[in-house]
Amino acid sequence: MENEKAGRRKVVYLLLAVLVACGIWLYVDLSSGQTVTQEYLDIPIEYLYESTLTDRGLMLVEDGTDLTIDLTLKGTRWNICSLDRSQIWVTASLLDVTSAGKQRVNYNVSYTNPKFNNNANAIQKERASFGMATVNISELYSRTIDVSCELVGNVAESYSAGQVELSHPEVEVRGLQEDIEPISYAKVTLDIGNSAVETVSRDLELQFYDQNGQLLDKADIHSSVENVKATLSVFVTKELRLVVNFTDAPGCRARNTEYFIEPQTIAVSGDATMLKNVETLELGKYDLRELGTTASENYTTTNYMIILPDGCTNVSGVTRAALRIRFKDMTSATVSTENISWLNLPEGKRVEALTGSLAVKVFGTEADVSALTGEDIAVTVDLDDYSAASGTYTVPAEVTVNKGDVGISGLYQIQVTIREGGEEPPPEEATDPPPEDEPTGEETGG
Repeated sequence: MENEKAGRRKVVYLLLAVLVACGIWLYVDLSSGQTVTQEYLDIPIEYLYESTLTDRGLMLVEDGTDLTIDLTLKGTRWNICSLDRSQIWVTASLLDVTSAGKQRVNYNVSYTNPKFNNNANAIQKERASFGMATVNISELYSRTIDVSCELVGNVAESYSAGQVELSHPEVEVRGLQEDIEPISYAKVTLDIGNSAVETVSRDLELQFYDQNGQLLDKADIHSSVENVKATLSVFVTKELRLVVNFTDAPGCRARNTEYFIEPQTIAVSGDATMLKNVETLELGKYDLRELGTTASENYTTTNYMIILPDGCTNVSGVTRAALRIRFKDMTSATVSTENISWLNLPEGKRVEALTGSLAVKVFGTEADVSALTGEDIAVTVDLDDYSAASGTYTVPAEVTVNKGDVGISGLYQIQVTIREGGEEPPPEEATDPPPEDEPTGEETGG
């Protein structure tokens, strides 16, 4: 039993010794700096600036062009072992190609692993299957072809659709003549789904077909655009309620009016997307101060042109609408106030109001106007423009009402006299009494 255990221990020790030895050998081999070579076959070549060729009326033809290259690379065993073939990047520039025909261009070998790109000596090219890449350049053959759209799906009931609009009803295709000649037309397919209720617009990929309707391989077909936007406008007819945007003011509130609009609605046809959340059509604005302040029982009429949203059609055919409006409860009165105050009183000046009481015309509901007194009206005079003035002036006054919902009619001003602070009003001149009759000094005797 003990012999078996000893035997197993010897095997384990032997395996450990082998692993340690292999590790030491591998470390010494990888870190010694000894160079090795490795062959990499069929590395793809990426050709740069093909679009520049297209601008010059040229194209790169795969037939006759070197598409891959075999490379033998040299480096330390550690670096070679770290390099994966997917990290090798071979590029060739077509920037200097200006004519058709087979020709040779330089290529460059680099690596997507920054470890090797940052150190030019880490990996070196030992050999290559060719020194320069051969490219086959051909002149482009071009044609202009029509683009059609196949429509799939349907619009919802009570909706209608127009014609499909394409961002590019025709495109230019370029390539080898044998690839371009068979093209009869290009097509996109627009799927609007079932029961579409709004306009559909999508960018769609172009497909090319021959005269028999067979789909062509477009790998060698260069189009002026890759995608075409197709738009199908979906229309709907809706009844829109006509409305007016009222502008309120103190004493003139929309809630205190009675009004109606003729006609109340119109039928409008237009883009379903535009009209999706639209239920009203605004005729315009109406300032309720224009209605006046008289308690008239008659309606006032204002006419409006009906302006439709862009792209919509007036199905009703009515082009004008009338607003008829009046106040339900409106009265006016004149209230006098002596509540006059100053703003920006000139420094060192004294101001006297020659207008001691101001009659203000107010309007509003019967309840608000009847409850108003002179104490509820404030008159404020701003003397900011009179800081250097002296004398008597007529100055604009701002009138405010501090009670109820009451409006003010007209503009107001008061007359003021401005004097220096210590100056008193000049006294009236005294009039001397008439002299008494002086005695004549004559004696009367008897």
